[in-house]
Amino acid sequence: MKKTVLITGAANGIGKAIACRLAKEGYDIVINYNSSKERAESLRDELIEKYSINCLSIRADVSREDEVEVMIKQIEEELGGVDILVNNSAIDLSNLFNLKTAEEFRRVLDVNVVGAYNCARSVYKSMLNKEWGRIINIASTNGINTYYPMSFDYDASKAALISLTHNLAMQFAPYVNVNAIAPGFIGTENELDGYDEEFLKEECEKILVQRYGKPEEVASLVKFLISDEADYINNSVIRIDGGQKGSC
Repeated sequence: MKKTVLITGAANGIGKAIACRLAKEGYDIVINYNSSKERAESLRDELIEKYSINCLSIRADVSREDEVEVMIKQIEEELGGVDILVNNSAIDLSNLFNLKTAEEFRRVLDVNVVGAYNCARSVYKSMLNKEWGRIINIASTNGINTYYPMSFDYDASKAALISLTHNLAMQFAPYVNVNAIAPGFIGTENELDGYDEEFLKEECEKILVQRYGKPEEVASLVKFLISDEADYINNSVIRIDGGQKGSC
């Protein structure tokens, strides 16, 4: 029986790579987006044409409980519900400490942490009723031991997402495996945009394999963690960072 994967923030970057990889494996895909409507719809059409799967693109601000509930209801009506949830949606409002506002801090937490909670809670009953499910939270090494003064609110949100992962694993046991992936420096369009070659060179020197990662490599890890081969992996945080040496 085909399984349906909801990927939040899937119109770009890591989320897009995950959608492409899982569509290739035959999963039905739901592309969640908030503002990238054109990219999300283009990706939806591409995946349907290329892989002959069922694919939806749904706009919802995951930080808003009501919008998440409407999204989940649509998925249930059109695809039978969510079997696999990938909480990928995140924002990073990098700025100098003294220029940041409490409103910006709250917004980062709302999207990156509360958004993951809203989505997990909305699929809770359905996954338990099916006695099967997978939840993957896309965290970051920024939530472990790689810290940037410009993004301390983002770093705090990813540490909170890791904590949330452990609590969700307890809540969803024994039928649903909940794990987190903590990427390091991944070369998405947004990550590379605006950086000069010297900065990228310095960053790569902090990584044992001497390069930044590819979104497709994160997608491959997601593909493994939702498979039957990973059935005994639960409540774990898996780094994918090339051997990142730590904080800047």
